[in-house]
Amino acid sequence: MMILLLRKIPGMNWLLVFTMLALAIFGVYAIESAARHLPNGGEYYAQRQKVWIVVGCIVFFVTALVDYRWIRWLGIPMYLSGLALMIMAIHKGSDVHQISLGVISFQPTQLGIAGGIVLMGSLLQDLPRWHVFFSLPYIKLGIIGVLAGVPFLIVVAMGDMGSALVWLPVTAVIMLVSGIPYRYMLLLSIIAIGCVALAYFIILPKASERGSERIELYLAMLNGHEVDINGDAYAPYWVSTSIGKAGWKGLGWNASSERGSLHDKKYIPWKTAHNDFIFGVIGEEQGFRGSLLLLLGYSMLLIQCLFIAFYSRDSSGKIIAAAVVALMFSHIFENIGMCVLMTPITGIPLPLVSYSGTFIVMIMFLLGLVQSVWVHRKVDIEEEEEPAEPQVRRYG
Repeated sequence: MMILLLRKIPGMNWLLVFTMLALAIFGVYAIESAARHLPNGGEYYAQRQKVWIVVGCIVFFVTALVDYRWIRWLGIPMYLSGLALMIMAIHKGSDVHQISLGVISFQPTQLGIAGGIVLMGSLLQDLPRWHVFFSLPYIKLGIIGVLAGVPFLIVVAMGDMGSALVWLPVTAVIMLVSGIPYRYMLLLSIIAIGCVALAYFIILPKASERGSERIELYLAMLNGHEVDINGDAYAPYWVSTSIGKAGWKGLGWNASSERGSLHDKKYIPWKTAHNDFIFGVIGEEQGFRGSLLLLLGYSMLLIQCLFIAFYSRDSSGKIIAAAVVALMFSHIFENIGMCVLMTPITGIPLPLVSYSGTFIVMIMFLLGLVQSVWVHRKVDIEEEEEPAEPQVRRYG
């Protein structure tokens, strides 16, 4: 068994592996500078991030070498555990809806999303094989709607609108890849647009008062209205200013206030600079050049995942790989977008770069699943074919 697993290593997509590790290493240096104001100092958080990266790498390689046909059976326990932990976080969690299990504190929303991706990839492939009834488009829509809608509503009840929004593109991509006809998706899009006003004026204020305030603040800044930069507009104003004034080269890693660093002066919210606002620190210190390099790294990673989805041997692999792309793209877009005033402020980490424990392990697990889709794209990957017997033709 071990020999069979080791034989798969040369067949891995090493560009994906190196890109993932390069982003993680880039994040370690960014965290060390971003967390410098915290009580334990930036080096402490950088060292902790290294530990989580090592754990994540172990999870990645184990997941990549095991056939995802077996791993996808974890979808049901992961999904149900995620739902249970999210409900627990509502009643017994911290202010940011974290729960503690021993010495580990984490937000269970990521477990629910990962479990939902794995479970939908499994069911949307296996149920139609069991009975043709489950291949009907509206039945598939019902399955996706229930499996995505339940955790979405729980996350909304938690008030974590940033994580809730991630479900929307992930669900849309799963619908697209699973073969839902375009007319169904167009109808759903029209209904969703029609419900925007209802969601904004009625549902959002009840689910998250801060969410409504942040959207109103974003619209005010977008239209050039006066805002209180010492109050509600403090974070978006100073984070975007630190990025905007950095220029091509930036101020340099771990820049001091003498060099004009706003982060060193604590203008960037220093308690969350190593997590939610880490791109603000990267933009100020590395400038447009470093920010462009980071985006290039993410682009290479996501393109590799899409490439793997294209060559998947079955629909389950396609759904999982494409959904992981949607999940990571949503995090990247939301995190960077809020730092450059493209989107309202949402508390959501930057994949592989922000300081995070369980989140980086979960991202590496999902990337390991994508790698497994590539490694096992040939059905007979685990079985060495016996050389065919030479055929002898007799003449005469």
